[in-house]
Order: sequence, then structure tokens, then C-alpha cells
Amino acid sequence: MAVYTHLGAEELAQLIRHYDIGELVSAKGIAEGVSNSNWLIDTSGSDGSGARYILTMYERRIELSDLPYFLGLLDHLSAKGCPVPRTIHDRSGAAFRMLDGKAIALIEFLPGVSPNTPSPEQAFAVGQTLARLHHASADYPLSRANTMGFADNLAVLEQCGAARLASINPALPAIIEPARAAAALDLTDLPATQIHADMFPDNVLMLGDEVTGLIDFYFACTGPMALDLAVTHAAWGFDAVSGAYDPDCGGAILRGYTSVRPLSEAERALLPDIAKGAALRFVASRAEDWLDTPDDALVIRKDPMQFVSRWHFYDEHGADIFA
Repeated sequence: MAVYTHLGAEELAQLIRHYDIGELVSAKGIAEGVSNSNWLIDTSGSDGSGARYILTMYERRIELSDLPYFLGLLDHLSAKGCPVPRTIHDRSGAAFRMLDGKAIALIEFLPGVSPNTPSPEQAFAVGQTLARLHHASADYPLSRANTMGFADNLAVLEQCGAARLASINPALPAIIEPARAAAALDLTDLPATQIHADMFPDNVLMLGDEVTGLIDFYFACTGPMALDLAVTHAAWGFDAVSGAYDPDCGGAILRGYTSVRPLSEAERALLPDIAKGAALRFVASRAEDWLDTPDDALVIRKDPMQFVSRWHFYDEHGADIFA
């Protein structure tokens, strides 16, 4: 989440009137994340008792043609009992609207707090929830190609170029060769469904050890479930401050997931390489965002070198971790 486009109170109030959710009470821009503009919206509610929503304006990496997939997936998973926010449809039944040439959607607000320092118990619950999401999405009728696949990551890094990557960190250009190796991986025979593909702690809401919300599905796609597990492991299995591997949380993610959905032999065999590719996905996207984000955007840049370090860890220890 982030804020690239600034909307005034009158524009927001006029937009909210297209929905059966009462009048606008307050709106606050959300700075976290890097791809879209987001606001926390409070309204009087359809019955006057008050209600809260997330308003998203799609700015980057989002194709208009993909929105029915993303927003429909939220509704599908919510109806299946997953802790996923519903899309709020406007008075005409539309899941999104256009404003100044950009798409806007209103999403249900879910309670909970994203953990800054996840516990093993929380990591276990997230692993279980991810596996349940994979089961629930199996009969979703739409599909979407992964636009952040391993070959795409390589293309992003090559487009950034060694010189610009070195302006972020002199060691960063060396990651291009491992990205070429990841791009050559063949994952087509692995079990696949609709995957979240970005399950970081800031995209998970929790109350204690209970997962109350999975949010930000805008990298979701049809892909290998093992890839989603690897992304989640890379996001939850390392200390947010030191960057060191946390074996308790990393192991809990795997145990939680496999307690609901056991892995196939093929998935187990490829997970070390998939985890390295997953780390490179965030090296590429963070490097691109670092270089291309406007200086005046309300966005917190993220260091791609954090995931270079995770790639090195998986390269050295991945076979033991995922055995």
C-alpha cells in the first residue's frame, strides 16, 4: 500500500456516494507498500452505526483486465470462509469504478494487526491458513498468469541494468547470474491453484495467534502452491531487524502448511531452488521500485539487499531446511 495520487475530501465524498455505505466521515492515506494508492475510509454506515473500509486506486503493475480476477477471488475466498475481505460493489453492482482514468475499488476492512516480530505460533497459523486458501481457491473459475515469475524477475533486473543496480548497492549486480539460473527452472508439473504470491507479515492481520485477515491480493495468480509456500517462508522465516534466519518461525510455517496440505515428493525436491527464486522475486521488484518511485510519493522504499541475503542463505542451507 502507498499513496501516489492525492484525492481531496470532496472527491472522496463524491466517490463514496456511489456506494450504499453512508456518508464519508474521515479518510487517511496509508504509506506502507509500493504499488497502489490506499486510504483508510470511515463512513457513517448504511444503518448509521459507522463502518470502515479500504479504498484502493490502482497505480502500478495492475492491468485493468486483471481486476475481475483479483476482486472476484476476494469474494470467492470470503464466501468459502477464508479470512479475506469482500469487495464492496457500488449501487450498480460494479466491483470497481474509474476516476481520472484510474480504477478504484472499495474493500471490506478486517480487524487485526500485522505482526512486526512474528512468533512461531503465529507463523504456524499462517502456514495453515495459506494451505486452506489453496484448497478454497481450487474451484475458482478464473485464472491469471504470474507476471512476477522467475523469467520476469530476470527481465526486470536486466532492464534496471548493472550500473543502476550498483547505485543501490555495489554488490547488487552480481545477483543477475543467479536470476538467470532461476529463470531456467521448470515448475509446470507441480500442483497449482490460485496463489497469493505476496504473503508478507504486513499482508496478514492477526489477533493473538489467530489469522483474522489476508489482504493485498494484487500479485495473486494461477501458479504452483510450492511457490506460494516458498514466498511465505522467505517473508516469515527471517528476523525483520537482523535479517538472520529464524528456525522456529521458518519451521513453523512449514509444519503449519503441511498439517493441512502435505507436499508431494516433487515439491519437496524443488523447494530449495524455488525458495531461491522467490527471494530473487523481491530483489527484482524492490530494485525496480527503488529506482522508479517518484521522490514525492508517500512510499517507504525497501532495500533489495535484504533478499539478496536470503538468497545466499537458501543457496547454502535450503536443502537441509526443506528436506
